[in-house]
Amino acid sequence: MSQERTGVAAFKGSPLTLVGPQLNIGDQAPDFKLNKSLGEIVSLEDFAGKVKLISVIPSIDTGVCEAQTRRFNEEATKLGDNVAILTVSADLPFAQARWCGAEGINDVILLSDYRDNNFGIAYGVFIKEFAIDMRSIFVLDQNNVIQYVEYVSEMSSHPDYEAALAAAKQLT
Repeated sequence: MSQERTGVAAFKGSPLTLVGPQLNIGDQAPDFKLNKSLGEIVSLEDFAGKVKLISVIPSIDTGVCEAQTRRFNEEATKLGDNVAILTVSADLPFAQARWCGAEGINDVILLSDYRDNNFGIAYGVFIKEFAIDMRSIFVLDQNNVIQYVEYVSEMSSHPDYEAALAAAKQLT
């Protein structure tokens, strides 16, 4: 596997190993291929010209992940059509679609990293111990340059919603 980082993330206090580079403000965001559905794959190009707020969650079927996705769904219309809010997890596309349908979530786009974890590894959020992605937030400008990044240090903690939203608003 690519670069491994230990001690930067934890689950209930136990250290986790993140695979991939730590991305920083000013870095060009890596491209990705994620499943929007079982048969539809999207990449950064599909959101060309938009600000991208990428909300990464370990699994949609946990309380903090549900709350994070709901919060960004509520904020989506306030940000306008020039901002795409993408929620990325390693959940199967079926589970993501089921959850969105049951919860009435339709203003964020859920994308699945289940196939090969290419997103998690490219963005440095793939958790080696669990084969899922670590909670994090990335805000990309219209040219896919990272303008805000938060790697949440404790998997069960919430991200800084206000800071991420402020970064996205500043770019619109």
